[in-house]
Amino acid sequence: MLDTRRPGLTARIEASTPPNRDRAVDALRALAILGVVLGHWCVTAFVSTGDGQLRVSSPLSAMPHLAPVSWVLQTLAVFFLVGGYTAAKGHRAGEPYLPWARRRLARLARPVPVLLLAWAAAVCVLAWAGLSSGTLHALLKLVLSPLWFLGVYGTLTVLTPMVVALWNRLGMWGVLLPLAATALIDLGRFGLDAPSWIGWGTVLTGWLVPFYLGVAWAHGALASPRTGWALLGGGAMATGALVLWAGYPASMVGVPGAEVSNLNPPTLAAVAFGLAQCGLALLARGPLTRWTRRPRVWAVVALANLSAMTIFLWHQTAMMAVTVTTAPAAGPLPGLHTAPDQAAWIPARLLWLPVFALALAVLWAAAHRFERPRPR
Repeated sequence: MLDTRRPGLTARIEASTPPNRDRAVDALRALAILGVVLGHWCVTAFVSTGDGQLRVSSPLSAMPHLAPVSWVLQTLAVFFLVGGYTAAKGHRAGEPYLPWARRRLARLARPVPVLLLAWAAAVCVLAWAGLSSGTLHALLKLVLSPLWFLGVYGTLTVLTPMVVALWNRLGMWGVLLPLAATALIDLGRFGLDAPSWIGWGTVLTGWLVPFYLGVAWAHGALASPRTGWALLGGGAMATGALVLWAGYPASMVGVPGAEVSNLNPPTLAAVAFGLAQCGLALLARGPLTRWTRRPRVWAVVALANLSAMTIFLWHQTAMMAVTVTTAPAAGPLPGLHTAPDQAAWIPARLLWLPVFALALAVLWAAAHRFERPRPR
């Protein structure tokens, strides 16, 4: 990736940044991306079955005491908080809706076809090379699974004018509507034997909660530290109560084989946890603003935001490329092809993270240009 140690690059980025840019928001987005990448790299494992296949596993299945790791690395609520903030800031009353929506969705959708075309070719090559259909299915599932986020994020983005109208009418009380809807859906799923498919409604209602808070933030609310502490403390206590006394899983990411996932679809516990994350993000705004005034720090944050979609779409591919290409090695490699069922797996996996990062850098160099529109 670009070397921010070059004085010229750092100076150009600093000089091209508008004085009124909220750098803390960009820093929150960069940290959220880092959380997603490290989360997937740390809790997703491919285990060699000995017959030429790889199956997906997770250290959280065999070592549930590692659940607190998911509390640090599951940062989706911060994405939606920042998404609501930037969408509301970019929306102007009276602006034609379709051109605005098309512009907002373009950056989300532009790099996706490149990923799909690349994987269509990769599947053909891997099948020709003799990779089993089971392994191919596992690989494709991990590649395509992040696309749900783009669908939900894009849907909430195009609904921004309605969310803003709701904010103008109800203010902070408006956040209770999606929060109550999520609670009612969970009550139906887990308490009243309603069909399980109703749970997919929380994909919108659950993530609308932090998105709505982002809209409120853009309109000048949530500025008081008291609000941040209230969200952090209230969300943390509600999450703890739901886990301890309502039977929700402690892990904030999906665990293979678990009966209930907090993310697939999002549960009330995930939403409460998201409130705590939003509170922490609001409290971090001041320190992040001061931190990003350093030119080199800001250069890294700015470059991460410019390549946010490329990093998000390709980080799973980087991990899988390293895993698959090293599979023919003499025996399973510790931390890469071995079962994540013992504590020794953890330091072994951490040693592979720089290799994953190097593979991602190579993919970034090839794909990041497709994230930006062609110059006219």
